[in-house]
Amino acid sequence: SSLTIDSPVVHVEHGVGRYKGLQTLDAGGVANEYLVLEYSGGDKLYVPVGSLSLIHRYTGAEEQVAPLHSLGNERWEKAQAKAREKAHDVAAELLKIQARRAAKPGLKLDLSDEDYQAFIAQFPFTTTPDQQSAIDAVLADLQLEKPMDRVVCGDVGFGKTEVALRATFAVARAGRQVCVLAPTTLLAEQHAKNFSDRFAGWPIRVAALSRLRTTKEQNAALKQLEEGSLDVVIGTHRLLQPDIKFKDLGLVVVDEEHRFGVRHKERLKNLRAEVDMLTLTATPIPRTLNMSLAGLRDLSIIATPPPSRQAIKTTVAEWDNGLVYEACLRELKRGGQIYFMHNEVKDIEVFAAKIQELVPEGKVRFAHGQMRERELEQVMLDFYHNRFNILVCTTIIESGIDVPSANTILIDRADALGLAQLHQLRGRVGRSHHRAYAYLLVPSKRALTPDAEKRLEAIETLGELGSGFALATHDLEIRGAGELLGDEQSGQIEEVGFTLYSELLARAVRAIQKGKLDDEPFGHAACEVDLGVSALIPSDYVPDIATRLALYKRVAEATSEDALRELQVEFIDRFGLLPPAAERLFDQAQLRTLAEPLGIRKLRAHAKGAVLEFGPQPKVDTMKLIGLIQKQPKVYRLEGQKKLHISAELAAVDLRVDSLAKLLATLSGGNPGSTKPHWRWRCCWRLWPPRPTATGSRPWSFSTRRRPKPVTPRSSRSWRGLTPWTTAAAWPTPASTCRQTAPAC
Repeated sequence: SSLTIDSPVVHVEHGVGRYKGLQTLDAGGVANEYLVLEYSGGDKLYVPVGSLSLIHRYTGAEEQVAPLHSLGNERWEKAQAKAREKAHDVAAELLKIQARRAAKPGLKLDLSDEDYQAFIAQFPFTTTPDQQSAIDAVLADLQLEKPMDRVVCGDVGFGKTEVALRATFAVARAGRQVCVLAPTTLLAEQHAKNFSDRFAGWPIRVAALSRLRTTKEQNAALKQLEEGSLDVVIGTHRLLQPDIKFKDLGLVVVDEEHRFGVRHKERLKNLRAEVDMLTLTATPIPRTLNMSLAGLRDLSIIATPPPSRQAIKTTVAEWDNGLVYEACLRELKRGGQIYFMHNEVKDIEVFAAKIQELVPEGKVRFAHGQMRERELEQVMLDFYHNRFNILVCTTIIESGIDVPSANTILIDRADALGLAQLHQLRGRVGRSHHRAYAYLLVPSKRALTPDAEKRLEAIETLGELGSGFALATHDLEIRGAGELLGDEQSGQIEEVGFTLYSELLARAVRAIQKGKLDDEPFGHAACEVDLGVSALIPSDYVPDIATRLALYKRVAEATSEDALRELQVEFIDRFGLLPPAAERLFDQAQLRTLAEPLGIRKLRAHAKGAVLEFGPQPKVDTMKLIGLIQKQPKVYRLEGQKKLHISAELAAVDLRVDSLAKLLATLSGGNPGSTKPHWRWRCCWRLWPPRPTATGSRPWSFSTRRRPKPVTPRSSRSWRGLTPWTTAAAWPTPASTCRQTAPAC
């Protein structure tokens, strides 16, 4: 749905081209819609909308530098071969880590429900639905035998810390130790305060390791860790050093993984094979997002904002004294506080004096990471207690500082910061019910680099609540997807695109597990179905091209009858009853789901019969196929080993579809009489739901998020009481209105 004209897309058989739009073509008197792709030299490829499962949006590099392949040359095949070789190596390393994880049994907690309920009762807020889902997923992972490796992605202030607190409680109560890693000293201290407050009434000992602690305090904490008398330790990179010894480490919580370097991530990678890992992030780095989307790490997304939270109004502007004064004065007049981010330690004192002169109504102080420990701590405490109202600071405030009364932030030289940094800094404000403002100041918009312009455009456009994950996908495109295990940021992903590389990796993992080599070409399992009639979503049914394209993609990627049924429910719910051409699109999709598992590459039907073209390794029941040919030689005829010709009168499209569904069921080795072809539910949908009422409102509603349980109809039940998933025999459809008899339907 986010494709625009000239966006790079990947066809799994032909490589990277440019999207040129949807076009309706008339071929042999049959009108169908095609996706138009342009390749090097102006060559065009017309892809039927039923084959959109072969098309992926290109991610992995900037659009301007995305490759453009030629139709018919060897560059795409060579790129696939190199990417496949790299994916095989990565898969082997991943499986090695997985084997180590499998060899070490997980925690498998036996959590006391009474203790847990007493602990969560102390939480002063109501959990949001997404937050509760993440908590449930983490606790479920902790009770499995294999070590957990989960990423919780949620915007700043959306409650990720509470997820970590509940996981920590569960592990600590089970007698294991918990290590919480934070990228900055200030965030570590804030976590230490929060954890200590929440665990105050429980026999769980919490300590922090940071430069704000004395050497004596640090040595005492290290000794307690080794002896096992300390349950939870919170600190910075110091906790990853080799001299840190745990007696019985059970869980590692990593907050904002993107702030840790490569060497630290290598240490985390080794830990991941041994203990439960929980990563909290607002904008996952491309490598983390890459691994999560590929299914190599579990992913939970918290996208629901807390009640009364408002989106932050973000403005990108050139430096202007009047704008700075107006922004600061507005916040001061409502009794709020202001962050002013200036990321140059050498002149931050001069800059703070300049701001004090510019805004005489405010009281300005500054803070940076090179200050002495006690001095920095005192400045932050004074700001927290509202003893001054403008804090000029470096990116030291990026992670974890929570001051609800600070609702305006101005960021000097925003063009020099990364996307994740900008999102984190913006998240320092707007943590209450007040409207917050973020000003991203640049010297000159004309002098911006292309990457900086993209970052600022992304952060300004995606200003709504819960946009961290969307920003991470933008980062994935701007920076590249990153090698899954190495230091490189692009690698083979840039040539073939992120989606295909992920698919290659998944296939390589499966192949190694089976002791085979993955050498099958892309798209070998895709089946092209042509019923000889128009099969499309008419423009008068869904006028918007982007919506239509997204729906085509979803239909093409549906892999089961249930998925198609739910899609059809959604179509009817959103746009009304299906027109005939859209019904045929679902017919083709249903036949495709039956044909692909059999290794059939093409299925073409017409009024006088049909042709099935088999792939290199068909999986049909050969005895059933031979039986059909022997019993009906005038109907079924083999052409070599690749094609099966069917000669029959199939003028009616419904008969064409039903006959092919029964044939495919037979070739799969099943009993066609016992199958449930798609028309057993499709024909009934023509009568359901009822038309809109006279007032224009619909007397029915569907929820496609969760499937309701099937209901048993009673004589007194009205049509409204029936759900779309009622068993076929339960439909209140008179036999005369359906092509099948009442019991069969």
